Amino acid sequence: MREKVSTLKANRMEAFSDGVLAIIITIMVLEFKVPEGHDWHALTELGPKILSYIFSFVYVGIYWNNHHHLLHMVRTMNGRLMWLNLLLLFWLSLVPFTTAWMGESHFAATPTALYGIILLLAALSYWLLQLAIMRQHAGDSSFVVSMGKDWKGKLSPFLYLIAVATAYVSPWISGCFFVLVAVVWFVPDRRIEQALRSR
Repeated sequence: MREKVSTLKANRMEAFSDGVLAIIITIMVLEFKVPEGHDWHALTELGPKILSYIFSFVYVGIYWNNHHHLLHMVRTMNGRLMWLNLLLLFWLSLVPFTTAWMGESHFAATPTALYGIILLLAALSYWLLQLAIMRQHAGDSSFVVSMGKDWKGKLSPFLYLIAVATAYVSPWISGCFFVLVAVVWFVPDRRIEQALRSR
């Protein structure tokens, strides 16, 4: 019964998180203003905004997908997990602002660097949430063992730091690192799927 109650509480946190992520995407798309022109050329002026929106939509989708998988591993719901989850949502809630600034500025150096900083802080928050959930499992459990090989989680902050630094060299080089991280995480975390199957 205790495990069932904890699962229900985790479901509530997941539902709240899903709502916040849905609002984040909605805010981003509402940033688009209808162009004054009536031809395809009018849309080309929105190119930077569209590109920054695509970046952010993919990133929010990746977080939504992996967050969904991660919360299936919660055994005991507590205040620590809720606050760490809120910390993750806080940084993600700033994505629409940095997305809009980056698009409006046509990928200027500082907005692009700030975008990378926000993604870095979101990644670190996700890692802290993951670590707190791992501590609820035995050290030799399939979940902990598989998550211990977290090469994606270790590589991503490093790539974000490079993206932030290269924003002042070339925002397009910085963008390549954003794309690289997205590609790495695009497929949902199969380690968690394997741990769920082994239960």
